[in-house]
Amino acid sequence: MRDSHDAEFGPAAVAGRSSVQFSPYRLFARDEWARLREDTPMTLVPRDLEALRGLIEELSMEEVEQIYLPLSRLLNLYVAASQELHAVTSKFLGRRDGKVPFIIGCAGSVAVGKSTTARVLKALLARWPDHPRVDLVTTDGFLWPNKELEARGLMQRKGFPESFDTARLLYFLGDVKAGKAAVEAPVYSHFHYDIIPGQTITVDRPDILIVEGLNVLQPARLPKGGEAIPFVSDFFDFSIYIDSDPKMIEGWYVERFMRLRHTAFRDPAAYFHRYAALTNEEAHAKALEIWNGINRLNLDDNILPTRQRARLILTKGQNHRIVSVALRKL
Repeated sequence: MRDSHDAEFGPAAVAGRSSVQFSPYRLFARDEWARLREDTPMTLVPRDLEALRGLIEELSMEEVEQIYLPLSRLLNLYVAASQELHAVTSKFLGRRDGKVPFIIGCAGSVAVGKSTTARVLKALLARWPDHPRVDLVTTDGFLWPNKELEARGLMQRKGFPESFDTARLLYFLGDVKAGKAAVEAPVYSHFHYDIIPGQTITVDRPDILIVEGLNVLQPARLPKGGEAIPFVSDFFDFSIYIDSDPKMIEGWYVERFMRLRHTAFRDPAAYFHRYAALTNEEAHAKALEIWNGINRLNLDDNILPTRQRARLILTKGQNHRIVSVALRKL
């Protein structure tokens, strides 16, 4: 079985072009991963998938059963081990600390399907009896407001690391990890393409928190003097990277753009309403312009280089179907 050997991960591995002699990952083909479900019960029904799938993703019961159920089983084991470690550490220190949320980071490109993965995991993990409270936060809420981005000349680099209020995100994660009650996070509207002033969501000591975003695995630039520089990923107990060939992601991005042009963009209040009047050819060209000028650059320069920092990599093929899973060895 391939999962017993060192293997390269990502699209090249799927195509059989591995040139890496050693990898910290163990690679599983889809059928090999599916068998790891064992007797984990299916707790979602077809109507649940309607609310969980993305705009262009065809999320099937087969995908949930073969990919996400084994992953939820693995994560349940990690959560249980983390809780036990916390308990014995508190006993060793002679302290009675409250529970510490288990935090999962989910990273990947625009249009690769991070949000759908995060929503499916949230739904499945909340059905395990040992950790019924599962929250989900996207890092979009920690983008600087458009007014601030404009002042900094960053509107064309929205989604790049420098467009986020990283300090606020770090304080938020620090408070959540410390077990503080009612920690607030700002809210982002894709419809308005901006932070919603005065609106927040509250994370109140969940068992599990899923943090989904483009650059959540991005490391900070380390100082020469060795000072402590926190990374967002420092707060993660487990991390997932959603991977696919960039040309395939480009196709998904264009498809989503074209579909939004006939739905959300038609509302005059939408930030991208101006694109609704474009012809099909103009809209396709505009989608490619945005992809190549912003999102592909961000993927190549900032997102893809963080793939190797993930604990688990889900690689997608056609139609968002996951074709392989790479799990970092312990």
